[in-house]
Amino acid sequence: MAKPRRLHNPPNPFANTEIDWDVPVDTKLEVFEERAKSIVAENRSPDIGFRYSVNPYRGCSHGCIYCYARPSHQYLGFGAGTDFDQKLVVKVNAPELLERRLKRRSWAREPIAFSGNTDCYQPLEASYELTRRCLEVCLAAHTPVVLITKGTLIRRDIPLLSELASRVGCHVHVSIAFADDAVRRTFDPYAPPVNARFETVRQLAEAGVPVGVGVAPVLPGINDAMIPEILTRARDAGARTAFMTLTRLPAEVRPYFLEKVRAELPTMAAKVENGIRDLRGGAINEPRFGRRMRGVGPRWQVIEQLFQLNMEKLGLRASELPVAKPRGQTSMVF
Repeated sequence: MAKPRRLHNPPNPFANTEIDWDVPVDTKLEVFEERAKSIVAENRSPDIGFRYSVNPYRGCSHGCIYCYARPSHQYLGFGAGTDFDQKLVVKVNAPELLERRLKRRSWAREPIAFSGNTDCYQPLEASYELTRRCLEVCLAAHTPVVLITKGTLIRRDIPLLSELASRVGCHVHVSIAFADDAVRRTFDPYAPPVNARFETVRQLAEAGVPVGVGVAPVLPGINDAMIPEILTRARDAGARTAFMTLTRLPAEVRPYFLEKVRAELPTMAAKVENGIRDLRGGAINEPRFGRRMRGVGPRWQVIEQLFQLNMEKLGLRASELPVAKPRGQTSMVF
């Protein structure tokens, strides 16, 4: 893999675009540009509900301490800790690569997921607009999309997403794992505030974009009791669907995660770690297919039951992929 090129004067993510970003202004941010060899990743895990995904960026300035993607930064020679938050790699040729792939005769217009690894609407998107340009490629190629994001920058592209929803197929999942910002700041410190994310759900829904929430990840003893409030506020904002996943901490993520929790919530660190182990049958991470997103044992069954009962009470459905629509069709298919 060619080493990405460091930019000495990276783009200003605040220029000409209003975004929510909690990162301190004195944070040292380094931006690297690369010309990727490919952009469409194919997933073969039965735990993940999509086959194809696109990630225009490597690393993520939202700084979520539980992020399972952190180890991927080590393939670039960076660390899985603060390097993941502050050394960001931009795949500048992502739209061109995607267009080339979708023009193949073999392309069957299967849904493409954005943010399968890192957030496609993190602040640098304000300057590079790679996600927006990739969505325009999908619209032209009549390929449905599903997006997962914490970023309020997605509001910029609501007209485009609305067109995708009506003509091709589109579903957005806004990741909201916490109902309380005081707690949220420990776990995804530089991501948009909770209220801003619910407002994003509302704006998407009002524009006719099918939208749901992801209660992801579930941290036992921290946010499992918040599930009813999150789902209720999501429904009230216009969400139709929801999903949840359990925290998993790969080897490189676990020490970073626990260090941060011990610093911010010293009395809760052991409870959080033991809670994850309890739900994973004694493990802090489950690498085998079939159990990554789910827990085991009575405690997980209680959390699942809490989630399902509130889903049924509120009339929410399980999240699903958008269906590719016949060309020329304008009615909603979801």
